Amino acid sequence: MVEPQLIKAAQAGDNEALVQVLRDIESHVYRTAYYLLGNEQDALDISQEALIRIYKKITSYEEKAQFKTWVQRIVTNICIDHFRKKKTTVSMDEHDIVIPTENNVEKELMQDIVTNDVQEAISRLPDTYRTVIVLRYIQDFSYDEIANALDMPLNTVKSYLFRARTKLQTLLHDYEKGGVHG
Repeated sequence: MVEPQLIKAAQAGDNEALVQVLRDIESHVYRTAYYLLGNEQDALDISQEALIRIYKKITSYEEKAQFKTWVQRIVTNICIDHFRKKKTTVSMDEHDIVIPTENNVEKELMQDIVTNDVQEAISRLPDTYRTVIVLRYIQDFSYDEIANALDMPLNTVKSYLFRARTKLQTLLHDYEKGGVHG
């Protein structure tokens, strides 16, 4: 993700290094916020807030944890704060479906529908389940990295992932039957 010497230079006050660190993590931060919040505008706002917090607190980063875990904890905590403030169901923005000019129109259209169904199902998960699913399957974190990022026991992470997958299967099965949209 980010070179350790770049992080050290940023911590030592090298502004160019700090800007480079922020650029290197910007898309990761946004992607996490988007999948947790399911809304582009909220994700942009949270990303900006997270980058500012990282900018201000980079000197407090210690090498006890991986840098990406430290960053993830910041983004996740801001998202959790956002959930607490809103306390409403997160809805997905409608996505325009672009019909390609190739011969596989039906196949690509079905992939878009499946992708939208998966995103919608993830957005319907409880906050804790959605968070562990995003970290594990979207951000490709290991179980240990998730436990560190969320400051929870490893067995709790495993339990949440199991329950989240079960809930996702149920939601996707309901989508398949046409019973959950809207």
